[in-house]
This record gives sequence, C-alpha cells and structure tokens, in this order.
Amino acid sequence: MTTDLTDLDATGLLAAATEAERTARLGEVHKLEVLAAWAASHSTDPTEGPDGHVARRGGNVLRQLGGDGTPGVQDFCLGEIALARSTGVTATSNADVLDLQHRLPLTWAVCRRGECEPWTARRIAKLSRHLSRDNVGVVDLAISRMISRESAGRVLQVAEAKIIEADPDLHEERCEDERRRRYLGLGRTDEHGLRTLIARLEAGDATAVDATVHRVAEIIAPRHPEAHPDELRALAFGWLARPAELFTLLLEHAETETATATEPVPGQPEAPPSRAYAFPADPLGALLDMDLSPLKPKAVLHVHLHEAALHTGHGVARVEGLGPLTLTRLAELLRHHTVKVQPVKDLSSRVRCTAYEHPEALRDQIHLVTGGDYWTFATSTSRRVDLDHPTPYQHGDDTREPPPDQTGSHNSGPLGRRHHRWKTHAGYRSRQCIHPEKARMILEAPPGVDLYVA
Repeated sequence: MTTDLTDLDATGLLAAATEAERTARLGEVHKLEVLAAWAASHSTDPTEGPDGHVARRGGNVLRQLGGDGTPGVQDFCLGEIALARSTGVTATSNADVLDLQHRLPLTWAVCRRGECEPWTARRIAKLSRHLSRDNVGVVDLAISRMISRESAGRVLQVAEAKIIEADPDLHEERCEDERRRRYLGLGRTDEHGLRTLIARLEAGDATAVDATVHRVAEIIAPRHPEAHPDELRALAFGWLARPAELFTLLLEHAETETATATEPVPGQPEAPPSRAYAFPADPLGALLDMDLSPLKPKAVLHVHLHEAALHTGHGVARVEGLGPLTLTRLAELLRHHTVKVQPVKDLSSRVRCTAYEHPEALRDQIHLVTGGDYWTFATSTSRRVDLDHPTPYQHGDDTREPPPDQTGSHNSGPLGRRHHRWKTHAGYRSRQCIHPEKARMILEAPPGVDLYVA
C-alpha cells in the first residue's frame, strides 16, 4: 500500500527518504544479481563437447570479463541480455558484479544489505580489477569497513591507496606504462587566432607549472584590470613561451626574503635562444650568474605516511591534492625542488588557547586529525573550512574574562561554510569524541529529526 506523503510529518518524511534510498539501492543490487545469474548460466565453454566446432566456427567463445578469479562468460550471451534490458552491450557488462562476488565478497555483502551505493562498489571493482585474487583482499577488507559510513569520495581515496599497497611492484609497472603515454598536443587555430594546448605530464611538473602561472598572473593583473581570472591565467601561461621576458618580469617582482636553500644554477643552454625571444648577452649572462632560487614558486606540500614507511622504505604516502603515491614516486616528485622539511606533528598533543580564533598551528592539527569537513558523509577534504566549537564558545563581558582553554584540539571541528551555517542556525548540535588514535565529530540533529551517524 502506497503511503500518501502529504500525511507524514517531518520525522515520517525523513524515514520515508531513508527507506526510498535503501529501496533504490536494493533495486540496483537486484539488477546486478540478475546479470550475475545470467553469467553463471553461460559460464561453460561452448567450444567443448560434440558441438564445439559450431561454436568455434561462429566465434562464440568464453571471455574473461572480470579480474583474476572470476569465471568466464560466453560471448554471445551478452547480446541477448542487453536486448532484454534495452541497453547496449557495454552497459550490460557483467564484469563489476563478477568482481564483487568472487573478488570483493565483503564489500558485496554490504551492497546486498542496501547499506552503500552500488555504483561506489562497482567503481572500486573497476579500479582493483588488475590486482590478482590473492592481493585484492587487502582492498576488500579496508573498503567493507567504511563504505557504509563515509562519502564516496573518501572511500575512493582509501581504495586508491589500498590498491597501491596491495601490490606496489605492479603499481610501479603501471605507472611506467602511463609515463610513456605522456604528451603535449596543439589543436587547430580557430578563426579568432586562438589555439588549444593540451598536455599530460608528471603531477609534480603540472603543479609547478600551475604555481608559476599563478605567480605571473598575480604580477600582470594590474595590467589587465578587466580580465576574467581564467583569461588572466591564459595570458600568464603565454609568458612561459618567452623565457627572457619571464626572467625579467620575475626579477623585477622577486620577493626580498632570502631563500633558505639553493640549488646549483644550470649552465647556459647549448642552443642559442630563438631570435623572437632573444635577450642581450650581457643582461642574460648577469641573469645566469644570479641566484635565481627566490624566483621559484613556493608551496607547502602535506605528506601523510606511516612511521613504518620511514624505517622500511616501502609504503604508500598520501599527498594532499595529489592522492596516494609510493615513496619512489614521492622522491621523483620532489627531485627538482628545494625541500625544507618541517617538524613532524604529534597529533596526540593537546593544543589549547583562550582566544575565540584558531591559531594556524591548531588549524593544521585539526585538519590532520579529522581529514576535512566532519559533517556526516561530507565529501570535502579541503583545508578551506570554518572551525566550529562543538561546545559553544563563552565570550566574556565587561565584568569577567572568558573561561580559559575553550579553543583547542579538544573542542574544534572543521565545517564547510554551508554546513557551519546549518549547525549554527538550524538547531543541530555536535559533540566531540576523543580517543587515542583519532577525534571524530558526531552530529546530533535538532529535536524531532533523527540523524544516524556510524
């Protein structure tokens, strides 16, 4: 019997929303189960037996759709099930569900209970398909424990790291294969004299180019007051094609602070510069003799890795903004840069202060402990968040000072601006649970609203 939604109060509508979501998930699971059953009924080799020569002649062979350890599927059966589902053969691929059933059984069990989005589990099945059946269990164990209580973005981040951890050597081989696919290409010049440039390059190089473009855009912004930020970045990118002019621009606007470390100044290029960008010999020589390290863009790189990786030299590091990397790739990322290592932060220490504002050291620690916006199933892992006081801050007045130590790692939680506004004005409450390994913020809904948090 269908319930008239207009008859439900707020609590009833929230319960209906939860049930509708679970029903939709179970519907997706049922479609996957039908595909799996169809694959199982067509998993025998059609080329074997007395009529096998007919199948061989027609091309109906057993195909390996999933990863290592999944059964084969007869090629011709895919067309039949695609017609029955009114979809294309590609959309009817059984590979995801076969991987889930035979390689990721713990994650598949969570799916079958309707506790997670099936598309997230399918994405992880695709990402881990290249792993052997013996190694993929590392991914399955980690993901099954979190897929029902974390946002899809965070689940996929952990999955990417665990896939590297499961077989680091294979990951290195795949990285080398992808490195050989680097390229830089130019599109056709359009009628307005504009042209598109597309490049696929090392993540570290791309970040360095982006930082340089950002710095040049800052310098030239007063020259183009009407330019949109995107247009300004395009103009700044054009300066990279004129190295002599770029050197001059950066030198004129070099920061006055002394560099903390320097790298050897490279020698003069073997080939002379193009006439189009030629620079007088004396100034160019002076540039080459100068310490150009202050011209380098400066950036802070946050690297998270386990203590065991430092002792063994093996492991996976998580680099904020870049994702998981092996230690070998991390070394390559930093190879051409001057590195200043900041002290390792002890996240078990308690940082407290009386002021309402959070000092930078505290903001950094809170981000490292919580990992980003703590709103339930929030996807943001950005540092650009508001820091909320779960226990409301008590301001002083003319007759008394505010109570001490109200701001600190014991009473701070990052929230995106919208979530912060909801928490402050929509009646939500939060409490902070601190235990040895991590701090977790738990939201409580306003009266009459049930909000479940794992």
